[in-house]
Amino acid sequence: MAYNVLWTTAGVAILGFGALYVTDASAGVHKYVVTPMLHLLDPEKSHEVATLAMKLGLSPKDRKVDDERLHVELWGKKLSNPIGMAAGFDKNCSVTDALFDLGFGVVEVGSVTPEPQASGSVGNPKPRLFRLPTSEAVINRMGLNNVGFEVAKERLRTRFWRRVINQSKAERLNASELADSINKSGFVDRLLGVNISKNHTASSESYEDYLKGIAELGPYADYLVINVSCPNVKNLGANSRTDVLEKTVFSAVAARDALPNKPPVVIKISPDNSDNQLRAIAKVALQAKVDGIITTNTTPKRPSTLAGDEATIKQHGGLSGTPLKPMALETTRKMYQLTKGQIPIVGCGGIRNADDAIAFARAGATIVQMYTGFIYQGPGVVREIKDDIVEKLQGKSWKDIIGKDVNS
Repeated sequence: MAYNVLWTTAGVAILGFGALYVTDASAGVHKYVVTPMLHLLDPEKSHEVATLAMKLGLSPKDRKVDDERLHVELWGKKLSNPIGMAAGFDKNCSVTDALFDLGFGVVEVGSVTPEPQASGSVGNPKPRLFRLPTSEAVINRMGLNNVGFEVAKERLRTRFWRRVINQSKAERLNASELADSINKSGFVDRLLGVNISKNHTASSESYEDYLKGIAELGPYADYLVINVSCPNVKNLGANSRTDVLEKTVFSAVAARDALPNKPPVVIKISPDNSDNQLRAIAKVALQAKVDGIITTNTTPKRPSTLAGDEATIKQHGGLSGTPLKPMALETTRKMYQLTKGQIPIVGCGGIRNADDAIAFARAGATIVQMYTGFIYQGPGVVREIKDDIVEKLQGKSWKDIIGKDVNS
């Protein structure tokens, strides 16, 4: 009898510890087993499997509390850490909470367009996503495939109220009062961004789709991103044409001002702008009083450092990952200088470790975003980067190094 009890207890303990290990994002099994297994699949199928696991609650979680030295303020709100998930991973606003559970301080969903753009209709045909493992790079020509404003709005609304109601029960607070006092992310120290773009049928000069997105999705966003720079669609003229950019940005800010919650308006620009274009963008951003600039989107260029299968390299689409970093970093530095540090910069492009994140901060980025690095290294990379940043700061705080290379 005692023998059976002993073995039963040992079995339960082993299962318990095993479950605790597997559900920890930092566990090596995710980096060395799960992620390589996913990479045996077609890139888009791999993404579908990963997001399905997240929807089913099978993804791991970051169990550690963020160090105070990672805290940073953005748009008057405190973030527990400056590491964000870039737009593109959660296009359909379906795994937002699972991404927050991985430890991201910011999660940006989208891009979302007014009408759905799915594969086989308006979205680009498959295959449209390609890996270059040697360079830790990805080429995509997804074509802004997404479920559209209506579905995205309902998902954002549902997740927000689910979090509010759960918190109000736990804290014995009125749900409506709590809803007015917390971030749309549902966390006191995390932010949710919503990235908005245009349907393929819209003209290059138009900006009405952005205004629709602000009105429909703005109430559920901590910040809104006006995507003017995706290289995989031909009608985003605002990045390269100053006249279109000016009308778009001023109209977007005015539309935001009509919302009760008035979320910050951020523009996402290309890494391929000339110095003259960057000066024009900075001038418009300052005049319109935009709240942030994301540097940068993907690039259609193929840097000389890019290595891998030649046929894949020649695929049409936007390049992301490690080879993009020098371009994105330089754009970050120039935009910080041109805006004189008056507009928060979100650094994005080729970030895969703490050194990369710190480099962007020193170039002027208040926070950073990643995507491709996450794909190659798995869910534990978020905690790994955060821990390594703290170690490399050597007693300093993240906010102490923002713009350090530019201001010194």
